[in-house]
Amino acid sequence: MQGGDKPVPPDVPFSGHPAIIQMMKWTRTDFGPVPVKSWCEPLDAGTVEQVRHLANHPKIFHHIALMPDCHIGCGMPIGGVIACEEAVIPNAVGVDIGCGMVAVQTDYAADALKDTTVRRILDDVKRTVPMGEGHAHRAPQQWAGFKKYGRPDWTDAHTWDLALRNLGTLGGGNHFLEIQSGDDNLVWLMIHSGSRNFGLKVAEYHHRVAQKLNFETSSADLAWLPVESKEGQAYIREMNFALDYARENRARMMAAFCEQVAHVLPGVEFTREINIHHNYAGRENHFGREVWVHRKGATSARAGETGIIPGSMGTPSYIVKGLGLADSFDSCSHGAGRRLGRRQACRTLTKEECDRAMRGVVFDGWKPARGRKQKGLLDLEEAPPAYKDIEMVIKAQLDLIEPLVKLRPLGVLKG
Repeated sequence: MQGGDKPVPPDVPFSGHPAIIQMMKWTRTDFGPVPVKSWCEPLDAGTVEQVRHLANHPKIFHHIALMPDCHIGCGMPIGGVIACEEAVIPNAVGVDIGCGMVAVQTDYAADALKDTTVRRILDDVKRTVPMGEGHAHRAPQQWAGFKKYGRPDWTDAHTWDLALRNLGTLGGGNHFLEIQSGDDNLVWLMIHSGSRNFGLKVAEYHHRVAQKLNFETSSADLAWLPVESKEGQAYIREMNFALDYARENRARMMAAFCEQVAHVLPGVEFTREINIHHNYAGRENHFGREVWVHRKGATSARAGETGIIPGSMGTPSYIVKGLGLADSFDSCSHGAGRRLGRRQACRTLTKEECDRAMRGVVFDGWKPARGRKQKGLLDLEEAPPAYKDIEMVIKAQLDLIEPLVKLRPLGVLKG
């Protein structure tokens, strides 16, 4: 934190499970009319400013919860959870609507899997799953969801064509496909991806609509829509379209992934699948009220609910069980969270330290960074040193989740 933004002792009673230790870092009431409860410490100045705007938003209910992977986002911090009364905020869901995780457990012994086998599987998957920005299927994909929801009337031909061809593709940025070794000595498969360009366009369009309505808010980035308005209903419908699209997108890639694994490992069985979102809003009951909970870079962690908290491309991920803590709106972190901005990582990290962080993991190496301002640099945006320590992030939220399986990466593909 900067200047006077120093953590202070909690001044709101803890309402979690009495049998576990409180991991929340602090509660503050000086940001605005609603308290802020944080599992993250410290916060940078940009994130603090976004939290201030949230705390003064006219539609925020009860309090704001910040997960341990919290960092600056667009309008609302990534790793933030809020509840709104009869309102939805497009930028509090985010631009990659429905971004999330899918993990599959196999019955194959992890200690029997060789690096050469991992390499073969990854190479086979690259030939069947389009990866990276601008890489889509050549032909439009068939899916019942397209017929169910229909084409939004604001989409142009290019946007809709991409939506049809992007289904079942990884995308770029921090999206990945990974082969993992569990501490249960089983091979796991994991994918991180979302609604691709379609979710981005849905988010951008409805944010512009919300801005034009010009309802009271201290930040134009937090423009909101009344739930019962035609504009609010249109956003909710198309957000759900993007959520279903994202889930189907991950399912299709995982089906292709499993097919290639079965090719290389004859007789392997796929015993369990988990498919979850971490950018969405939904109607839930909290503190005696029906509210719209927005999780941006956060995952639902209701009591007994199974979730996924990934690390970076060279660090462990976790399968977890939610503990249903009221103070977090039954939520937990969606990952490790960035330590360095994307450009900052490319400028300050070295190939040597990033190679060390990837030791023992099969991957394709570092590509040249994109953009004129990064000419001559390597793309180190997603290297492990660009992220927070996943072990510390997990430790910081043991009142929110119970770790079930720790997954170490064996091989990874990035978009």
